[in-house]
Amino acid sequence: MKPSHIILFAVVVLLVAAAIYYLPSRMRIVTGYAAKSMCSCVFVAKRSPESVLERDLNFSFIKYANAWVDRDEKAAYSTILGMSKRKAIYREGLGCRLVFDDKDGVASFANKPLLAPNDPAIWPKGERLADTVFAEVNYDALNTSIAKYFDEPGKSQYNTRAVVVVYKDQIIAEKYAQGFDAQTPQLGWSMTKSLTNAMVGALVDEKKMNLEEAVNIDSWKSDKRNNITLNHLMQMSSGLEWNEDYGDNSDATLMLYLEPDKARYAIEKPLVDEPGKSWVYSSGTTNILQYLVRRQFEDQEEYWRFAYENIFHRIGMRSLLLETDGTGLIVGSSYGYATPRDWARFGLLYLHQGNWFGDQVLSREWVDYTADPAPASGGEYGAQFWNNSSGKYSTAPRDMYLCQGFHGQRVFIIPSKEMVIVRLGVSEEGTFDFDAFLRAVLNNIGK
Repeated sequence: MKPSHIILFAVVVLLVAAAIYYLPSRMRIVTGYAAKSMCSCVFVAKRSPESVLERDLNFSFIKYANAWVDRDEKAAYSTILGMSKRKAIYREGLGCRLVFDDKDGVASFANKPLLAPNDPAIWPKGERLADTVFAEVNYDALNTSIAKYFDEPGKSQYNTRAVVVVYKDQIIAEKYAQGFDAQTPQLGWSMTKSLTNAMVGALVDEKKMNLEEAVNIDSWKSDKRNNITLNHLMQMSSGLEWNEDYGDNSDATLMLYLEPDKARYAIEKPLVDEPGKSWVYSSGTTNILQYLVRRQFEDQEEYWRFAYENIFHRIGMRSLLLETDGTGLIVGSSYGYATPRDWARFGLLYLHQGNWFGDQVLSREWVDYTADPAPASGGEYGAQFWNNSSGKYSTAPRDMYLCQGFHGQRVFIIPSKEMVIVRLGVSEEGTFDFDAFLRAVLNNIGK
């Protein structure tokens, strides 16, 4: 055989081997994403399957998946050309989760009603908007500026679904894309990490968890991972190996779509750097935090109710739904659904230093800690919140910090402006200019 033929044969063998190794898991990630998204959008957000296919599952490799709903079963399915079939099921109060075998995800957890009826009081305590008019706000110009970031019919440039602008505790502007309104719960993706911050903060305030203590995970006791503290995890500086690439077979996508136990997958990652030395963004880290939160409670239902009753319902986030994995763990890295107004309420809690109109839900010390930049992050990250102390958003004040999620989900908290700004949508990385958007909003408020 000629040398050139040997080389060609070797290349073909390597390509086939790579395809055998790579494609099956990639296809299962794609169909898992499609099934999970279809299930949550239909049964949690109450949207039509047609809308989900057109507006949520039409990008990258996801568009090649075929997804459908079985309403009787309260489930969604997905395949690619009949292969890699995945199923996600819905359970009241717990949202949707992927099914991994005949047992996982089928049995129901205890589901007593978690959501209270909406309060008719003035927003943010209720849903009725005040008629307050601020002289320093140019309302017409503000609304015009916001409208420019919504697409005209038939176009898909910005893919913005909701904008809510809050100034001095009042909604001064809001707009929704066709098919969405103030009552439509929307996925926050990694903004859910900031919800996890609140859960940890409440337990730290109660002195049930300690930022400076090692987190005491059994499988870490025999190696240097035993030096990882709660603070290291909160600030994404644990030193654990992690790859957060949403466009590939990464730790993030493998955990979310191929692993039934999200926390266990992250806990088993090896240490690659000294804790506290380097910053690595990691959804796995947040699910370890949820694992540590769950350990504080006697049973699953007590854990779930703590999140709603001790924190989120106290501030009127009554649309919020925190989805779980097959073990009952709240997927605190990624799967929080809430209406845009409820995302704005969450921002207000932090704007007011953890105080909800006289009710101190989180301590001022915790909120200060949250907003302070993590030493290893270069001024871009705090504690499960992003940070603008580095000036990444050049048109916004340096005291701004924010919840940030995949596809352009944002809750901007700007203490010096007494503002919270929410933007939700489906924008691929780099396609939405948030700096220009913030400028368009801020230029119409104040002198």
